[in-house]
Amino acid sequence: MDAAFTDEQEAIRRTLRALLAAHCGPDEVKAAVRTPHGYDEELWRRLAGQLGLPGLALPAAYGGADCGPTELALACEETGRALLPSPLVATAVLAAPLILALGSERQRADLLPRLAAGELTGTLAVPDGRLATALALTGPNDGGWAGGGRAGGIQARRRDGWWVLYGEAGQVLDGHTADVLLVAAHTGGFARSRTRLFLVRGDAAGLSRTRQTVLDETRPQARIELREVQGELLGEDAERGPGDGLAAVGRTAAAALAAEAVGAADAALTRTLAHVQDREQFGRPIGAFQAVQHRLADLYVAVQAARSAAYYAAWAAGAAGGAVEPGAGALALAQALEALRAVAADAVQLHGGIGFTWEHEAHLYFKRAACDELLLGPVHRLRARAADEAGLFVTGARDGAPGARGGAGARAAAGA
Repeated sequence: MDAAFTDEQEAIRRTLRALLAAHCGPDEVKAAVRTPHGYDEELWRRLAGQLGLPGLALPAAYGGADCGPTELALACEETGRALLPSPLVATAVLAAPLILALGSERQRADLLPRLAAGELTGTLAVPDGRLATALALTGPNDGGWAGGGRAGGIQARRRDGWWVLYGEAGQVLDGHTADVLLVAAHTGGFARSRTRLFLVRGDAAGLSRTRQTVLDETRPQARIELREVQGELLGEDAERGPGDGLAAVGRTAAAALAAEAVGAADAALTRTLAHVQDREQFGRPIGAFQAVQHRLADLYVAVQAARSAAYYAAWAAGAAGGAVEPGAGALALAQALEALRAVAADAVQLHGGIGFTWEHEAHLYFKRAACDELLLGPVHRLRARAADEAGLFVTGARDGAPGARGGAGARAAAGA
């Protein structure tokens, strides 16, 4: 692994940081999240048109920049630093890679160029808010994550040559504005139910979308309700499940989201360092006190370790199709979320009285940390999944039986 970035990668970082510094300060973020879309549409068009951000990791054949997970992670680190409210994660990290991996050639040719150009936005809708499990980050995506039972999750059935979907899903990233939704739904009835992904247009008849009130307004979420909504099966093979494709996309998504959390943590730490150097108490800057220095040193180490883990996860996701370190993404995401939570909490405390006010930007990072762990974690399950994929808990064979892998599997085998 070469830890040095190329000139092109450094240019992506430098250009994006300068643009966001000019157009995405704390005041602009607070104004953007209160718009109907939840983000600055003009800035999003600029990011798409001038920088090609939505198509950064897509092949050039589909209008993308032909870059990879590392470039996408670097871009997400910069957007995380600014807490940019945008459909970047939902579109470029989730929807577009899934269409590329699982869609038919006709679906790719129709949707990917428009997603890459910023003409369309997309998202992934998973019932019960189990996004992390669907991406195989906190558990195996064996289909149970999509809801169960006769009335559970979202159901899909054939009618007059069309797939018709019925059900609902919450905590859908940018679900209230996405032009294309990838909806996970059950097919085959209750006894032989299987999970498939379906393409649903944002203006489809019977589709109801409501923006949810969430703690972190910079990460808009929505509840979608489908009442006899027509959908199109993603891909041409009705027998092929989306599990492997979701897991592969999950590895890249985890690296990108880890980098985004690292960017947010680094920005919060930088703001806190500036504050403790200016704020005086007892005639001295509070940063001169040893207890404060020790806390900041610990936070710095945590952020740097999380950054290294995120970069490694991005490299691993692009190396040999992500088969090098299958658990690197979940582990990096766990470390990044933990670092962001620690930095955000200490940033509020070290800012003193102003840190507790809604007018100050410190609370934006604190809310991002809290909501990201709810949406993508919890951290201990991310670590457990990474350990399971790495085979850290392999139980040896007993009485000639093959060994069992991973936490619950190992315990079940031992007690069999």
